[in-house]
Amino acid sequence: MKTVEDYIRTIPNFPHAGIMFRDVTTLFSDPRGLRLAIDQMLHPYAGIGVDKIIGLEARGFILGGAIAHQLCKGFVPIRKQGKLPGKTISQAYTLEYGEAVMEIHEDAIEPGEKVLVVDDLLATGGTAQAGLKLLEKLGAKVIGCSFVIDLPDLGGRKLLESMDMRVHTLCAFSGD
Repeated sequence: MKTVEDYIRTIPNFPHAGIMFRDVTTLFSDPRGLRLAIDQMLHPYAGIGVDKIIGLEARGFILGGAIAHQLCKGFVPIRKQGKLPGKTISQAYTLEYGEAVMEIHEDAIEPGEKVLVVDDLLATGGTAQAGLKLLEKLGAKVIGCSFVIDLPDLGGRKLLESMDMRVHTLCAFSGD
């Protein structure tokens, strides 16, 4: 029986020499692989009430939309600056090559709503941390963060766990 990891393609030296890029498009394109990932991302949160699913740009939209559909819940995107049309709140964060800004609509979450944050990859944790700060500003109660891939050598899990976040990943790859 195949695991989620079996559906993920590794592309050496992309986008730079020495990087082993973990490509989830091969997971998404296979109906069994996508179903397996969605089911496993949800499993630890079975029986815990959730009001909305939060997807981090961009592959988190694919996963988040599927999870929201599965649970019959709303979906809220957290996007890069300038991509959302309504009034937003922003959070800057550091990347390995500079700085970026994430945004969410200021009316996307009601205070006290329970949310699950999803994305494909947990690397340094900077994007997820920025998303969590935005959700905190809106008064959301984050029940957990669910990712397909963890790159533990980059420290993202430790960062999120230091924020008292429950972190669930489906597979891990050492190195970058």
